[in-house]
Amino acid sequence: MSAISKPLTLTVGAVLFASAALPVTAEGELNLYSSRHYDTDERLYSDFEDMTGITINRIEGNADELIARMGAEGANSPADILLTVDTSRLERAKDAGLLQSVESEVLEARIPDYLQDADNQWFGFSQRARILFYDREDVTNPPQTYQELANDEYEGMVCIRSGTNVYSQTILAALIEHLGEDEAQDWAAAVRENFARDPQGGDTDQLRGIVSGECDIAMSNTYYFGRAIRTDVEGVSDSLEQIGWVFPNQNDIGAHMNLSGGGVAANAPNLENAVRFLEYLASDQAQEYFSAGNDEYPAVPGVALSPSVAQLGFFKPDDVDLSAVAKNVPAAQRIFNEVGWE
Repeated sequence: MSAISKPLTLTVGAVLFASAALPVTAEGELNLYSSRHYDTDERLYSDFEDMTGITINRIEGNADELIARMGAEGANSPADILLTVDTSRLERAKDAGLLQSVESEVLEARIPDYLQDADNQWFGFSQRARILFYDREDVTNPPQTYQELANDEYEGMVCIRSGTNVYSQTILAALIEHLGEDEAQDWAAAVRENFARDPQGGDTDQLRGIVSGECDIAMSNTYYFGRAIRTDVEGVSDSLEQIGWVFPNQNDIGAHMNLSGGGVAANAPNLENAVRFLEYLASDQAQEYFSAGNDEYPAVPGVALSPSVAQLGFFKPDDVDLSAVAKNVPAAQRIFNEVGWE
């Protein structure tokens, strides 16, 4: 059972692909440009190759570098698929003309509308909720909304990532969509006043800050905490009982979701195989592995969660149009610069 609450419940008749196996071919290849850096994704790729006979050739690197490379390669690019983290990067690839529209009944039926591009140029395949964590020993009244993180009572308590980080940019971009730029800027300035330290490190470092006592409240994606439940993460796993969590804004907009997704390259030389790969990522088998292998939430409603993810509990996600959020990222970066959010 999914730990995401009713708004994402699978509707009747939406399972065209589900766990059905892909037809086997004995030929073909797929050129995958991926910025996902998780060893557990190896299983996704090997299963697809075993099921289809299609060989995956991978180019891995930083998302911005891959997008720049595709642009430089132009019409001669060998890329079939761009797979990356965060909607803003997918939207940037689309705006640069690096992706193409895809017609797929499977993807339309499996992926909720708000997790796919309006022109079908990119699709989300896994999600992470960006939520609030806190020290159970020191914080008796943790913030229940993103807006409350700006309250004066939390002065000197908050640890969070840099304003140049894409996760920080997208949460502010989502608040711009919900609240407008002026209110979002007031929020960013007030949260800046509540910092326990200047922004530093990744999401795991924010959680470590709670354990060390440097932070009382931190913002992090759920999969970092889920990983600490499932495996041994230094500085976090031995102190899980110290850390509490809040899915923010459960009475209104819901918890912000970061997306991992992909699209078919504009000049894909293996177009049919590229579409087949995206459809595979929407299958029950692949969706379950996103959760079991990397502690993420599936994009397809109703897919079972791994115990490490399910342990976090049920919640209401924000179903804001992620394309609109991506378009707000430049404004978010400007606001961070103006309020001195380093």
